[in-house]
Amino acid sequence: MYIPILFSYRYNKMKSYSRILLISNSTVHGRGYLDHVEEEIKTFLGGAKTVLFFPFALYDRDDYAAKAKTRLTAMDYSVESAHTTDNLQKAIEQTDAIFIGGGNTFRLLKALQDLELLKPIRLKVKSGAPYIGSSAGSNVAGPTIKTTKDMPIVQPCSFDALGLVPFQISPHYLDPDPHSTHMGETQEKRILQFLEENETPVVGIRKGAWLWIEKGAVILKGDTGARIFRRGHAPVEVRPGTEISGLVGRPDAI
Repeated sequence: MYIPILFSYRYNKMKSYSRILLISNSTVHGRGYLDHVEEEIKTFLGGAKTVLFFPFALYDRDDYAAKAKTRLTAMDYSVESAHTTDNLQKAIEQTDAIFIGGGNTFRLLKALQDLELLKPIRLKVKSGAPYIGSSAGSNVAGPTIKTTKDMPIVQPCSFDALGLVPFQISPHYLDPDPHSTHMGETQEKRILQFLEENETPVVGIRKGAWLWIEKGAVILKGDTGARIFRRGHAPVEVRPGTEISGLVGRPDAI
């Protein structure tokens, strides 16, 4: 009995690095759901076999879960939806990977708070389980959801989110159009307003881009790039393939 107990103790003391894939959008023009990131997801998940999907960002959870299950099953993963499981805490503990889908970020965060899922998800990811977030699912990976573009259709108890990374996410980032006659605020201006009141860096991820986070490294991937905003600094344009932890912080340092 002594040997397995000692092994278990040593295993639990080993350093675990978070593995996180933050996708700006699940669908790009002219392609199907997750088509543009299929190979990336397969590589990222590695030997994972089971995926626990969280459909809480959309109103019709059954339809959303069915869509995700069909797509991920075609990629040879066994998928369970968090909204139909009898014991969510146990499901989080037993799954190989977590995937939180997009939709309305306020609705998503409120559901995670109401069901008391923030801490167990955070602990699961900190133990080394792969985390995939798309759109709203990427938003909640940050410290707060203060840089979401979504309408606050419901009121969470706070804006505090999973805090898996030390920077804010702003998916679907749109560059200001110099020829536009629209006189309203741009996404860049709203992010700069956030930085007037907050210190946390913001990564504006354009559609078709994503962040691969592993062993403290944060690598921008995809086709379209991103823009990084930091308080007291000019915005920085970042091209795919760039490692950006020096600009936004190392996730395993939080």
